[in-house]
Amino acid sequence: MPLLPRRFEKIKSVLKRRMSNLTILTEEIEKPHNLSAILRTCDAVGVLEAHAVFKENRIPTFNSTAQGSQKWVKLNKHESIEAAIKSLKEMGFKLYGTNLHNDAKDYRMFDYRGATAFVMGAEKWGLSKSASALVDESIFIPMRGMVQSLNVSVASAALLFEALRQREESGNHTDSKQSINEHLYKKTLFEWCYPEVADWCKSNGRDYPNLSSDGEIIENLPRTKKFHC
Repeated sequence: MPLLPRRFEKIKSVLKRRMSNLTILTEEIEKPHNLSAILRTCDAVGVLEAHAVFKENRIPTFNSTAQGSQKWVKLNKHESIEAAIKSLKEMGFKLYGTNLHNDAKDYRMFDYRGATAFVMGAEKWGLSKSASALVDESIFIPMRGMVQSLNVSVASAALLFEALRQREESGNHTDSKQSINEHLYKKTLFEWCYPEVADWCKSNGRDYPNLSSDGEIIENLPRTKKFHC
């Protein structure tokens, strides 16, 4: 069925609040409920894209914890943690890695209003030595109980919402530096509205059609494709 105008307005409203300069990089997080929960938090906070490295190039799986958030937060997969960190640094991100090293600092000591990437390690082992050596800062979340650390998805939520809190308090969560550019906005808008049509366009090597102000596709496409949304 065609996209309803009310749905189109909701999608545009959410997309306009996405932040391109806040992200998370997971290293070999394998449990579906943890990855699902992290992406759900990314969606709730307004993260545009997340990044991940999987053991032996495994295909990520999600469960009901995600609540469909994997549809709204693009997950970029990298071949290695070194390649992922290099890519993020080239994009201007400052990387904060969570670990319990002696040189790690309280996460509340830092300013996350600039381009920020949180690097989260595997459920059992935490960050690898390579990742720990490459991040810009090592951080930890103070614990008052017997247990030294939080579940990785809970820790991710604490860090992301702290970044959002800082940005909202400073009033720069709508700053143009963190909003997405017009080309990416239009591209993402179409993919969110018509994912199957977007896949069809990619497979045929063609540009996405334009959308009307009501979210309708302004082009004569095969009927079986046009109404997939």
